[in-house]
Amino acid sequence: MTTSNDNNTDILAAVAAAYAARVDVSADDIVSLVAKLRQEFGDAKTTVESPTQPEVQSSGFAEPALPIDKAVTHDKVFCLCCGKGFKMLKRHLGAEHNLTEAAYRAKFGLPEDMPLVAPSYSARKASYAKKVGFGKYDRLDPQSSRAGIEEDQKTY
Repeated sequence: MTTSNDNNTDILAAVAAAYAARVDVSADDIVSLVAKLRQEFGDAKTTVESPTQPEVQSSGFAEPALPIDKAVTHDKVFCLCCGKGFKMLKRHLGAEHNLTEAAYRAKFGLPEDMPLVAPSYSARKASYAKKVGFGKYDRLDPQSSRAGIEEDQKTY
């Protein structure tokens, strides 16, 4: 090896090690980063190819990272693109995969009623909302407590 290749290998190793130190990085992410770096440095030993397009099943939908029936547990909802678990998927889908909820469902052929929020988190938020009184009054009813609030605001 020449000193240029040694220098490139050292840089590649340093970047990969720094990237691997992050807690949100999987082994597949590291492998794809190393493959991209080798391609950029023009290393002839590149044997790993990073897929640019998601694999498509015969049904026309993308291949999920894990089985769809295991994507929702009591405490987590797992992303079918990368396999990471979350309480809510919406922000992750937009930030990491540039997908909306509708595009995500269409990509994997998911039904509209499949939750994208962990059931335990949803139940906890619903119980809190009931506890503080959200959804207790009818908006169209003029005799609801909203009328009393408007009268109180007039006195200030």
